[in-house]
Amino acid sequence: MTFVVTEACIRCKYTDCVDVCPVDAFREGPNFLAIDPAECIDCAVCVPECPVSAIYAEEDVPRDQLHFTALNAELSREWKPIVRTKLPLPDADVWSKVTSKLGELKR
Repeated sequence: MTFVVTEACIRCKYTDCVDVCPVDAFREGPNFLAIDPAECIDCAVCVPECPVSAIYAEEDVPRDQLHFTALNAELSREWKPIVRTKLPLPDADVWSKVTSKLGELKR
């Protein structure tokens, strides 16, 4: 099992979760974070840190977000690790309230 970053993270990219990850499993893209399933140790410390509730245990990912499990695995192979907190994207507060953002994902 692993943890999965879902759609709520797109165009927000809050990085509160990054600082608490003991194995540096997060990967950073232009406007989204992904979790490398090969690195994740299932500790769950990142879940309560996410201000937009974008992180789920693999078995708890909402049905309409299941494709994010494969997407996290794919993107984590392409993107570099992020190991320190950064500022969220400038308009993160606006985008945190938007749903159906998959089309906004930048690779």
